[in-house]
Amino acid sequence: MSKTVIVTGASKGIGATTAIHFAERGYNVVINYNNSYQSARLLTTSLKSRGFSVIQIKADVSNRMETDLLIKETIDKFGSIDILVNNAGISQIGLIDEIDDYDAQRIFDVNLKGVYNCCRSVTPYMVNQKYGRIINITSMWGQVGASCEVAYSASKAGVIGLTKALAKELAPSNITVNAISPGLIETSMNANVSIDDLNSFVEDIPLGRIGNTSDVANAVLFLANDSSDYITGQIIGVNGGYVV
Repeated sequence: MSKTVIVTGASKGIGATTAIHFAERGYNVVINYNNSYQSARLLTTSLKSRGFSVIQIKADVSNRMETDLLIKETIDKFGSIDILVNNAGISQIGLIDEIDDYDAQRIFDVNLKGVYNCCRSVTPYMVNQKYGRIINITSMWGQVGASCEVAYSASKAGVIGLTKALAKELAPSNITVNAISPGLIETSMNANVSIDDLNSFVEDIPLGRIGNTSDVANAVLFLANDSSDYITGQIIGVNGGYVV
């Protein structure tokens, strides 16, 4: 029986690549999205045309009722939920006094509360089946902080704390909880960064390049695999050596 994975924020970027990698390896894949219906639909249609087991489900992860429904619909469709990848996230660049309260709250609601909600919604199912893999996507800025991204950095730091605490709580139920901490990755989230700024940043990356979405997806796949079943509560950096 194929294992089932939910990837939140899977319509594009790291989430989309992660969904593709799981589908190509025979998993049942739930592509979660909130606002990006068209992108999610195109990805779902593409994967289905290749014979893969994929569905899309709309849910705002900042809303607990919607994450409960996301998990329920997944169980109804595939009979189990084995892996949860909490990837959904948003960011906004600006000085702390330039980001208004609504935007700052939305960053916390999606990036941190969203992870909490999804973990809370999925836990009863995973505990009942005595198996699960929860993989949270945080950021190196959650580890070291980024100027002009205070709310984003704080929200991602919260995900790190959540990961470590939940790993201890769920370990007796054979559920591992880990996080991937990407560095600068080539996604639409960085589309507004100038070429000069990107080149300057790359000069400080020991491996000498910007990461790609497959770099992150491959790390997610490793943590989802049973060969990593003695790894929990860890924050794995995928940053080219920028943060060590």
